[in-house]
Amino acid sequence: MRKLVYLCITAALAIPALAVAGTPSPADHAAAVKQCSTERTAMGSPSFKLLYGTNANRSNAFGKCVSKLAQQNAKNQSNAAATCRAERNADANAFAAKYGTGKKHANAFGNCVSQTAKAAAKAQQQATTSAAKTCWTERKADPATFKAHYGTNANKSNAFGKCVSSKVKHTP
Repeated sequence: MRKLVYLCITAALAIPALAVAGTPSPADHAAAVKQCSTERTAMGSPSFKLLYGTNANRSNAFGKCVSKLAQQNAKNQSNAAATCRAERNADANAFAAKYGTGKKHANAFGNCVSQTAKAAAKAQQQATTSAAKTCWTERKADPATFKAHYGTNANKSNAFGKCVSSKVKHTP
């Protein structure tokens, strides 16, 4: 009976923790704002609006970008924490030496998570920008064929986003 009560309490406490793990923090949003500004500059405003905008004039592109990248940043943090835990468990002393600063290396785990998550976000941003530039060039060459090839909705207006998405997924 005690085991059942303990199991129920543990499960009840774990569910909110799992729900919060995927929720972007204010830091995730702040990082996403910077990432979206960088992406918009790197790929150009027209392709940025085509990629992220969802309304008729695509004026909501920046907000949609921030929302999407904040979610990705939260996921990157979660994945980075798991990666760092595994690395720390493999060799705690080497882990502390690699990521820690100061006498006790108490900040090693936080440094590892931060570095790993930032590297993942940077790689995603570079892949998206590169794919957007490739798709923009492809779209300019033959707009009708481009829409027919990549578009999946009724008016094929989602072609640019589908093109970028397909190219980012194939990036090693």
